[in-house]
Amino acid sequence: MTKSNKPLKDHIRPFLEYLDIERGLSVKTQETYLRLLSSFEKWLKKNNLENILPHELTDKNIWDYRVYLSQRINPATNQPLKKTSQNYHLIALRSFLMFLMDKDIQSYPPEKIKLTKISLSDRPIKFLNLEQIKKLLDSPNTSTIQGLRDRAILETFFSTGLRISELTSLNVEQIKITNTQDDLELVIVGKGNRPRPVYLSPRALKALSEYLSTRKDKEKALFINYKGPKNADKRLTPRSVENIVKKYSKIAGLPSFTVPHSIRHSFATNLLSQGVDLREIQEFLGHKSIGTTQIYASVTNKRLKDIHRKFHNKSLE
Repeated sequence: MTKSNKPLKDHIRPFLEYLDIERGLSVKTQETYLRLLSSFEKWLKKNNLENILPHELTDKNIWDYRVYLSQRINPATNQPLKKTSQNYHLIALRSFLMFLMDKDIQSYPPEKIKLTKISLSDRPIKFLNLEQIKKLLDSPNTSTIQGLRDRAILETFFSTGLRISELTSLNVEQIKITNTQDDLELVIVGKGNRPRPVYLSPRALKALSEYLSTRKDKEKALFINYKGPKNADKRLTPRSVENIVKKYSKIAGLPSFTVPHSIRHSFATNLLSQGVDLREIQEFLGHKSIGTTQIYASVTNKRLKDIHRKFHNKSLE
């Protein structure tokens, strides 16, 4: 290990280049790391540590930064930063320090940065029940081409549990529908470049078939924008899909938390409530760690607790 004579903050840009070139992370992920580490850089400057060298970082510095995060107010909510958000900052810092170690630059040991413990109550899952899902799926006006497209988007979301970026990356050539099939298996490449199979139900296939029958264009993208210049990229963006889901959640009178990820949560909790094993749900969702999927178990546990409270010992009353 060598001691760098450059301030810690001057290594942030090479780290972001490393994320792009060597790790091949998406632009959005790189932007997230930049935002989180910019917060750390501002904290260094505020505390007259902007010229601190990597090997000069101490336990006290890390502790003070953690205290700062715990007391920081989120301007959007005017509330203290959630523990999950605090951990995102710490994870980014830890990854940055691991990069320095990988480059043989002496620095603060990344393994010494411990994350804030988060209970299940600190990260509640917001999902829709089946009645609400049905209202959402039935809300588009399928007498229009936009309505057919939007119905296909909503059905695909709930059938597969895809992330929004995975859905917008789908191409027409991946959808091969025949008259005899009951469902369709797709292999998609998700987060971390990990391939996994997802499945389209008969409902989703019907919606997609009706939508694709209206497509006379040669666009590669499965879901396209019908507005804008003719020579523009027609592939729907994640933001456009978010607006589509928000539009139909209002039409269906659903809770304000309804976003594409809520449908993914609903997909998972529905499977879990019907007895599907957590490991299998992990595969469906493309989670690298079972710990990420474990959060859905709290939903079922609470449901079982409520059932027990409501019905147990009723015969003794």
